[in-house]
Amino acid sequence: MDDHSLEEFRRRWQEELAQAQALRKRRRPEVAPGRGEQASGYLALAQGLLEGAGRPPTVRATRAERQDAASRSRSPPVREAAGGGEQLVDQLIRDLNEMDDVPFFDVQLPYELAINIFQYLDRKELGRCAQVSKTWKVIAEDEVLWYRLCQQEGHLPESSISDYSCWKLIFQECRAKEHMLRTNWKNRKGAVSELEHIPDAVLCDVHSHDGVVIAGYTSGEVRVWDTRTWDYVAPFLESEYEEDEPGMQPYVSFVRINSSLAVAAYEDGFLNIWDLRTGKYPIHHFEHDARIQALALSKDDATVATASAFDVVMLYPNEEGYWQITAEFEVQKLVDYLEIVPDTGRYPVAVATAGDLVYLLKAEDSARTLHYVYGQPVTCLDVSANQVAFGVKSLGWVYEGNKILVYSLEAERCLSKLGNTLGDFTCVNLRDSPPNLMVSGNMDRRVRIHDLRTDKIALSLSAHQLGVSAVQMDDWKVVSGGEEGLVSVWDYRMNQKLWEVHSRHAVRHISFNSHSLITANVPYEKVVRNSDLDSFATHRRHRGLIHAYEFAVDQLAFQSPLPVCRSSCDTMTSYNYDLALTFPSDNI
Repeated sequence: MDDHSLEEFRRRWQEELAQAQALRKRRRPEVAPGRGEQASGYLALAQGLLEGAGRPPTVRATRAERQDAASRSRSPPVREAAGGGEQLVDQLIRDLNEMDDVPFFDVQLPYELAINIFQYLDRKELGRCAQVSKTWKVIAEDEVLWYRLCQQEGHLPESSISDYSCWKLIFQECRAKEHMLRTNWKNRKGAVSELEHIPDAVLCDVHSHDGVVIAGYTSGEVRVWDTRTWDYVAPFLESEYEEDEPGMQPYVSFVRINSSLAVAAYEDGFLNIWDLRTGKYPIHHFEHDARIQALALSKDDATVATASAFDVVMLYPNEEGYWQITAEFEVQKLVDYLEIVPDTGRYPVAVATAGDLVYLLKAEDSARTLHYVYGQPVTCLDVSANQVAFGVKSLGWVYEGNKILVYSLEAERCLSKLGNTLGDFTCVNLRDSPPNLMVSGNMDRRVRIHDLRTDKIALSLSAHQLGVSAVQMDDWKVVSGGEEGLVSVWDYRMNQKLWEVHSRHAVRHISFNSHSLITANVPYEKVVRNSDLDSFATHRRHRGLIHAYEFAVDQLAFQSPLPVCRSSCDTMTSYNYDLALTFPSDNI
């Protein structure tokens, strides 16, 4: 297309646009506010593309732009501008020939462009648009739009768009299930089971990951349950001790589990690592010279960190699968808490607290002091991908109050100082909390929700009588455990307690997701009582308990009371068992 042909095409295009606008004004003298402006905007956009302007039209042009436009109209066309305009015209013609047009009031838009506009709408706005016309209904129910909505709200995150034929129906089913689960959480409806105990043994430590629970006992035995299958016949994980030495195994100090590994630390400094995919026998043994004081396992990979005496060791398998020490650090005091930072890439990173010292441990570097104030020991610890939060106990003649400090792992500086309470902070949950929020428990019997944006306490709940020992929250609820053995569920948006369950021992572990809850009551005294002298019921009261709750009642039986709640009395046949009934706690 030469310059003369291009100019002729422009002139005819502008004349047709002017005639269409004049005819539209004669037919509809009164135009709804905003409608004519929208149409003129699209037409101006098309005209700007033809002229090769390269920018969207504005409502009001400046004086310099008007002068520039006038000078361009009087001057002969430039060859480069003509070439660019020719490309834009050819592309516009190809798009108009290949795509079906969608009526948007006074203009026709390609279908793909309409989809790009509709992708900024939520589900309610899409529903309203589907009622405008048949064409808009087809666009509003496009699979791409509803697939994006499912991904944005966290439904089926690992699915692709080709997995289902009707994503709008899938979205509705996911929202209905989410509403059902939330209702069951609030009303405490669902199935609950007490995980099978080990005779002649006391519970020492419990940990869980995605519904898989691991427990260690005073007998040295380690047991794993998979609550996702609702089959609680748990296998034992074998250790390296000889079978001809029954009762001689040391206590289990700590247990940890993730999607593929299970780790147990013993009182004599021995460490066992199992691969849950290969079998019940350990794949690696590691021995410390002294008792293991802290144990950490990464939720993402196979990194294991242990603290014994004044040493912190990181273990990781190499490419051949052989476990080796990837990093070893020396600290000044005995380690109290140890956590592995998630999503660190190639080199593992851990955070350890030892008295009033907080260390940042990077595998490729030496131990660095992240925080240190003499006479102010750390009372709790939790980490996320970018931050670390720990409670500090204020002592000495300069009393500043007990606080929670939030540090940036990248900048290695303090971001927030939260709290200032009389009691010690006993637990903090940063990793599982919603963005910009954090929940903590204190010895003053209160659960606090902190707003990290304003460094203030968003909500304070009077939760437990003897102090808070475990806590976790999501976008609408808080689950807390106390030293007196009480598990409480709160709707913190309404500042209301939903329900509670009581057991004898302190709550040491709480882990929940949208449909399940795992709680563990671990006794302080690890005294093994003689089964010949004590009855079974007496032994149950002292060994510790692990409970698993399942709130997806559409997949499970409605009648699933705790064993202690089962009685021989007759009940009404039309009544479905509801966990909202009061739990008899005398025999627990």
